Amino acid sequence: MTSGNDLPPVRFDTKIAVLLREDLEPWQRLNVTAFLVSGLGTTVPEVIGEPYEDADGVPYLPMFRQPVLVLEGTKETLTAAHARVLSRALPRAVFTSDLFTTGNDRDNRAAVRAVPKDQLDLVGLAVYGPRNAVDKALKGARMHR
Repeated sequence: MTSGNDLPPVRFDTKIAVLLREDLEPWQRLNVTAFLVSGLGTTVPEVIGEPYEDADGVPYLPMFRQPVLVLEGTKETLTAAHARVLSRALPRAVFTSDLFTTGNDRDNRAAVRAVPKDQLDLVGLAVYGPRNAVDKALKGARMHR
């Protein structure tokens, strides 16, 4: 059985990135990240790899085929990144502060729908696309600590 270690490293010409607002509590960071990346896999099927299986033949769900970069920035950084992501028409998911007070998908969607795009109180943004485009869209963000 091949472990894959003798194969050349896989390089991706695309990037999956999550940008979180720097003032979130730890539990909020985890929650927002999980919600945001779930949207990408449902609409951008090429980001999903093959299913997993352990040595006993137990199957596991497929996951992203590439790493997810998690960044952080100020509210202003997030707002600017959102505008750049929209101008580049990159696949994206948003999480607003209002979603911390809702308890279900219907209310989440209604909370986002109620606010114009330039007035969304963004706490998280997920984006997928060509590496260069994602890097330019998220300019000013820094690696999550």
